[in-house]
Amino acid sequence: MEPRTDSVDRRFAVGAVLRPDRGGHDRLTVRTARSHGAGLLLRFEGIADRSAAEALRGATLYVDVPDDERPDDAEEFYDRQLVGLDARTPDGDRIGDVIDVLHLPEQEVLVVRKPDGVEALVPFVVALVPSVDLDAGYVVIDDRPGLLEET
Repeated sequence: MEPRTDSVDRRFAVGAVLRPDRGGHDRLTVRTARSHGAGLLLRFEGIADRSAAEALRGATLYVDVPDDERPDDAEEFYDRQLVGLDARTPDGDRIGDVIDVLHLPEQEVLVVRKPDGVEALVPFVVALVPSVDLDAGYVVIDDRPGLLEET
């Protein structure tokens, strides 16, 4: 599997419970985990043969995280914390709503739906998203030509 967390040791520790989005199981409990290249090899309780494991191929595994938990690094965020935030200009003008976070090979990208329904893709880098205020419920996007409006 390809982990999308900086807390690999904690999220995939023996006994950790994960929720798959497919494969016929509501919950999976990690029996063993070990590094394998850039990913992990996981063995789950109740998955005893290759057929059961194949049914999980391509599944996304979710971890139930308390709503108030935040990453250790103040500059990192969970997707669920970003989705739903208002997107604003540095002057405070409303741009739209963050509706998704894409995990692309080079970087994360915020999907912002503008009031007209058009979606803009904003690379989640400090130069374009200089601040995130979870408590106030918004992200600041420093617009550039072609970023939010077609040129």
